Amino acid sequence: MRHVIALDVGGTGMKAALVGAEGELLHRARRATGRERGPDAVVEHILGFAAELRAYGEEQYGEPASAAGVAVPGIVDAERGIAAYSANLGWRDVPLRDLLAGELGVPVALGHDVRTGGLAEGRIGAGKGADRFLFVPLGTGIAGAIGIDGRVEAGAHGFAGEIGHIVVRPGGTPCPCGQSGCLERYASAAAVTEAWAAASGTPGADAADCAKAVASGDPRAEKVWQEAVDALADGLVTALTLLDPRTIIIGGGLAEAGETLFTPLRKAVRTRITFQKLPTIVPAALGDTAGCLGAGLLAWDLLNHTDRTEVAR
Repeated sequence: MRHVIALDVGGTGMKAALVGAEGELLHRARRATGRERGPDAVVEHILGFAAELRAYGEEQYGEPASAAGVAVPGIVDAERGIAAYSANLGWRDVPLRDLLAGELGVPVALGHDVRTGGLAEGRIGAGKGADRFLFVPLGTGIAGAIGIDGRVEAGAHGFAGEIGHIVVRPGGTPCPCGQSGCLERYASAAAVTEAWAAASGTPGADAADCAKAVASGDPRAEKVWQEAVDALADGLVTALTLLDPRTIIIGGGLAEAGETLFTPLRKAVRTRITFQKLPTIVPAALGDTAGCLGAGLLAWDLLNHTDRTEVAR
């Protein structure tokens, strides 16, 4: 069976899959990144994990993988195949595409983790059928992926979609990016966790606890939650004014609150727009498989492009 290798590399762990031609997950596996041993060890673990997957595919399906796709965090130069920088993994300018291609002997596509997850959500997940979408995962930070006709826009320098660094509260909380008042300092899961721990007087409380307290009618939680929703709505309205997406897909840990998040968020966005067209705001559908599925799509896209090129010749 023809298949590709898909790798989704996170800060502490890696998720991987063998993906079939229709986007089906044929095999899934996980490994630690080994980042405690340094950036060279992380690269070594990625190459070794990929080699294991190649061997498994050969044993199970009688042929090696046709290509591979890998999604990584940080700054990514997808065109040159270089993992330029990741604070969590400690690497700089790693030629990951060429290293993997040398290990596997097949073509390799490299992508940014959020854009790769957004590609999957837009093409086969919650945004399926939408010609323009914006994918916004609400996790430790807030990122974004801009979808246009089945692909994700990286921008001129690889920074497109960084909605978490739209300033929504000028002069507000300092952000590690160097600005103050960035969206992710108010509406990320980490920001809600910090605000709720302070408001509740419970140091170990997190965003999920805040959502439960909102559902039970706790006024302190409602205040924290509404402040986050208002900030998120301000950021989304700025984004939709610029991008005019048909669908906004919200993912990440905060989206797990379900309608506790989506009902007030839709209302907040609706009350803020004037001339803009109201997009559909939906939860992400693929969960933690989005990165692997997106990496698989990158690999299949690479193969399809190669096939078309060969036919043209």
